[in-house]
Amino acid sequence: MKILLADDDPVSLRLMQRTLEKYGYEVVTATNGIQAALELCSPNGPRLALIDWMMPDLDGLGVCRAVRSRNENAYVYIVLLTSRQSSEDVVSGLEAGADDYLTKPCHPAELKARLHTGHRLLQLEDKLVEAREEMRFKATHDTLTSLWNRGGILSLMSSELSRSARNHTPTSLILCDVDHFKRINDTYGHPVGDEVLQQVSLFLRELVRPEDSVGRFGGEEFLIVLGGCDNAALRRRSPQICEELSRVPFITKEGPVSVTLSIGAVTIENWNNSMSVDPYLKEADAALYRAKAEGRNRAVFAESMASQ
Repeated sequence: MKILLADDDPVSLRLMQRTLEKYGYEVVTATNGIQAALELCSPNGPRLALIDWMMPDLDGLGVCRAVRSRNENAYVYIVLLTSRQSSEDVVSGLEAGADDYLTKPCHPAELKARLHTGHRLLQLEDKLVEAREEMRFKATHDTLTSLWNRGGILSLMSSELSRSARNHTPTSLILCDVDHFKRINDTYGHPVGDEVLQQVSLFLRELVRPEDSVGRFGGEEFLIVLGGCDNAALRRRSPQICEELSRVPFITKEGPVSVTLSIGAVTIENWNNSMSVDPYLKEADAALYRAKAEGRNRAVFAESMASQ
């Protein structure tokens, strides 16, 4: 693990560095408080720190305050090295943001144990952050396809429309439905149906731009949100999705399965945050229904775009 060692005494710095390296730490050194604070506040800076209380430019307490004033999530565990032993000094150090302190000269075994405690707490924090992110992912993503779920894609759509309002740019929506999906389930079984949905999901994610969002809207329906996409671009891209997907059968455990999509598409222009997106979703859904009625495997655009 990486550790920051800050001390303005070069002899003490070198001796402590050797001790820490013997314990298996990757040591980053600083000879003044400002340098220490910059290292700890950098994006990939050390998360464990051993800092001398008395340093030029910025003392150990100042370093603690600088680190604690950050808004980043990653916690830095700070141990202060000090020759001060009064309760008032200890309280001052802890109130400034230090997690622990060691009195100089410190015993090597105690140093190792205190740092191990810090390392253990940081590992615990990492596990909690990982668990939180996993819960957040599960709350916003579809279990089968790992795409955004209905709530997640609608939230992203709202964010994209707010951006459109600020930047005066259009946003387009593509509502996709897998053609004859019930027939696929009835013919090959639901596990193959699940495979098809997963492969359609991968296909859609690979086909859109990195800034676009794809979500499973429900069942075999998918919603794509295209930021900054105007009518002309939507009319080019929507048929391409149908053509690309239908070109090669999907390979499943029951053999190749030919899959096509029907698409309903709409462009939203001149958006403002007092508007409702529901009419546009209904337009896309009506266009999708017409695509089904006209023979499937095609893109149909909302009636409001007919003359555009």
